[in-house]
Amino acid sequence: MTPVALVPRINIQAFFESPQTVEAIQTAFADRRMARAHGTTMAGGIPAAIRLFQTQSTPNLLLVESTGPREALLANLASLAEVCQPDTKVVVIGHVNDVILYRDLIRQGVSEYIVAPVQPLQIVETIAALYRSEKAAPIGRVIAFMGAKGGCGSSTICHNCAWDLARNAGVETTIIDLDLAFGTAALDFNLDASGGIMEAIAQPERVDSLLLDRLLVRLGDKLNLLGGPGGVDKDFTIEAHAVETILTAMRVSVPTIVVDLPNLWAPWVRFTLLHADQIVLTAEPELASLRNAKALVDMLKVARPNDPPPTLVLNQVGVPKRPEIAAADFRKAIGTEVAVTIPFDPASFGAALNNGRMVLDMTPRSKAAEAMRKLARDLAGDKPGTSVVASGQSILKKILGRGKM
Repeated sequence: MTPVALVPRINIQAFFESPQTVEAIQTAFADRRMARAHGTTMAGGIPAAIRLFQTQSTPNLLLVESTGPREALLANLASLAEVCQPDTKVVVIGHVNDVILYRDLIRQGVSEYIVAPVQPLQIVETIAALYRSEKAAPIGRVIAFMGAKGGCGSSTICHNCAWDLARNAGVETTIIDLDLAFGTAALDFNLDASGGIMEAIAQPERVDSLLLDRLLVRLGDKLNLLGGPGGVDKDFTIEAHAVETILTAMRVSVPTIVVDLPNLWAPWVRFTLLHADQIVLTAEPELASLRNAKALVDMLKVARPNDPPPTLVLNQVGVPKRPEIAAADFRKAIGTEVAVTIPFDPASFGAALNNGRMVLDMTPRSKAAEAMRKLARDLAGDKPGTSVVASGQSILKKILGRGKM
């Protein structure tokens, strides 16, 4: 899954003709990646846009739908050009699937042409691509790991998956340990806690790729750690905007960012979950985990309608003499497939922890290692690639022959 860039702070006005299209547009406007943009909708298609903009200026982006034939669409766009400001971008949603029409529209300066029916994420991707430079680096992907309850092993699974992504998938990966007081990333990798992340959190206005590079601890050729200080001798306060700043800066230079979230509920934890590209939720096969996992999954499905549900992991399966909920019952209750089940294996996990190594490295043939290796492969998926950027120009400039943007 290739991550989609965040849409910048722009004004968008959409003019629709069909109920299916306005539903998709409104869902797109509510998407997490559109949080900084301001979008409004109005019925009437291109004719309504022409009437409105005869008396007021056009926004940064116009999203217009036309259900008519090719000739009517071209004529309406020519009229729209007469009231459209030169720096306004135009995206057309049409009902004619014709490559010649598409080429004609692009030549006229339309930024993009989408054939109906449209999907919300398709709209978001199109808008994001318009405002992303062709020379921009690929966007890093954020994978957030969280446990349904404390002690279910989310951090250990997170660190092993990050290690595998860097070591075996060959993906440049950075672990961000956001459990500032009790984080175990440094411990799992046999390091002294560096606390580098505190500098970034305390002064988010100073955060950029150069500062983050200085704060990172190198764990291998392609694996880095941005960790907390550990300890309870001071109070820690994290603001959502600080997390946003760190992740935004890191996306520029790191292909995969693995975030290890603590088992607590706070605005910044919710923000991180809502804005991650993928979420891995770890639970144990017992009632408290089931209740908490269902609450989280239900919330995320509503808040992230255009994203896949969290990847659900059942850990510590098969604890002797413990009554357990079967994976099939877990899936049925939560409504999400269980991606992997990791067996209870205290010997492998204990040996790895005591030696400051990963289970995947210490006991690579164990069933627990096999399960985590499968999870890491699933998370690797398609490597982040360069977004396709529409190169459309202002419809007014192009149609009236005023040159390129």
